[in-house]
Amino acid sequence: MAFVRPTPDHEVTEPVTEMFDEDRATWGFVPNFTRTFALRPDVYRAWQQLNATVKASMDLRRYELATVAAAAALRSSYCTLAHGRVLAEQFLPAEGVIQLLTDRAEAPLDAVDRAVVGFAEKVALNAGQVSQADVDELRALGLTDEEVFDVVLAAAARCFFAKALDATGTEPDAAYRRLDPRLVDALTVGRAVAEATDGETP
Repeated sequence: MAFVRPTPDHEVTEPVTEMFDEDRATWGFVPNFTRTFALRPDVYRAWQQLNATVKASMDLRRYELATVAAAAALRSSYCTLAHGRVLAEQFLPAEGVIQLLTDRAEAPLDAVDRAVVGFAEKVALNAGQVSQADVDELRALGLTDEEVFDVVLAAAARCFFAKALDATGTEPDAAYRRLDPRLVDALTVGRAVAEATDGETP
């Protein structure tokens, strides 16, 4: 499940008990990322606050597009699966999400979407090469400086979370196996989805 020892249920004490209870209520099980971050619960709480604050200032569709773009660029299966699923459930047909990852020219994106996706990728992979022209392109499409910064923050925040999970070998939850197999295949850009554990059925 991970290179570091994830926290098992029988060893959980406060404040990790509250983390587990909250995430179990949200997901129906305790995600692998929660078990990894249980090693440093204060960092997990800080991440939740940061991510929620970044997300709150953005249009949700744009947030998910920027996050999937950054996660895929980083080869983070966990984050790409999580946010690709949200895109498929709320904003794009499943085929459109698959195209976003495999054949972007055919994906159902408008000019703003495409610019945001490309910009988020560049921030995630090579922020030192972001130029004034990159920002001006987004401005020309109608984004304010605040909205440009929102995309930067979404991509930069994703770098932290994705790198923390991949560097610890934290596998995407087996629950992702319940998705359309074609979607799972497209969104699995790095580590493979975990096998079912702890009574969780795929």
